[in-house]
Amino acid sequence: MPDLDIAEVARRAEVPASTLRYYEEKGLIAPTGRRGLRRQYDPAVLERLALIAIGRSAGFSLDEIARMFAPDGRPRIEPRTLLDKADELDRTIRELAVLRDSLRHTAACPAPSHMECPTFRRMLEDVVSGALAVPGRRARRGFSRS
Repeated sequence: MPDLDIAEVARRAEVPASTLRYYEEKGLIAPTGRRGLRRQYDPAVLERLALIAIGRSAGFSLDEIARMFAPDGRPRIEPRTLLDKADELDRTIRELAVLRDSLRHTAACPAPSHMECPTFRRMLEDVVSGALAVPGRRARRGFSRS
């Protein structure tokens, strides 16, 4: 299969060409050459971009993802790294479920306002104390409201 032009890679991977250039700067991908001014990539770059997308979706930084590739470019991921990330995702899922359930309860709560709803007040206190993480903010300690 012939090399792919940067525009074709961007289209197939559903990322802007600027992302491809950034990934190249970070050492995550490499072009095989150029045709005129346009970068060319081996078709295998699409699989590598899929691995990067999975890593990003799982919450890995680009630097962490870069370390997951051996010098020959093949994936080299330590099982412990994957298990630790899976545990972190489990915590996030639990925290988001608490947040979701609290919001649903508050929406149906008979209290005159959400600020008077005991469940909403607990959730608010948990966010203030750092016991409950919300997007854009990190929890300071474990949380497990059952």
